[in-house]
Amino acid sequence: MTNSQCFFHRFFLMTVAVFSLAAVNSFAAGTSEDLNKEATLALQTLIKSNPIAADFSKIAKGMLVFPKIIKAGLIFGGSYGEGVLMKHGSVEGYYNSVGVSWGLQAGAQSYGYVLFLMNDKAIDYLEKSKGWEIGVGPSVVIVNEGVAKNLSTTTLKDDAYAFIFDQQGLMAAISIEGTKISHVKR
Repeated sequence: MTNSQCFFHRFFLMTVAVFSLAAVNSFAAGTSEDLNKEATLALQTLIKSNPIAADFSKIAKGMLVFPKIIKAGLIFGGSYGEGVLMKHGSVEGYYNSVGVSWGLQAGAQSYGYVLFLMNDKAIDYLEKSKGWEIGVGPSVVIVNEGVAKNLSTTTLKDDAYAFIFDQQGLMAAISIEGTKISHVKR
């Protein structure tokens, strides 16, 4: 493959990634009220189905609830979803979750996640930063079945805990590492 063919091949793949992200973006919630309802329902469903999440919801300083993230990719991919920051049972702000990925991937999927913010450090970082890239800043633990077996509210030491739920679609794995969470105005 010549240099110009290689350039056009990469350009094509980047274009596909950009269009994938744009298509994913079109699945955003309609109104603030719709997003509030979706987030509340998603949080209630997670709490009912997961006792650890139920315990965390009682002691967390805040909860970022992303009821639906859409991810699509073909070598390059993107994910997008909108969510709400809840404190003391009320909505305090709106955020988006954007991710870009590359590698051996093909397909599309949807999922939701809740990020339990356990201390003031996590809340302050979220509210004062120009965007929180998961993996940078306060520590985040992704709670899966293995982690959940060894976790209780008395052993908490990290700043935030993420619970991923409602996975649907045809992609092999889900990761929120490298996802950027940013405040949005609604």
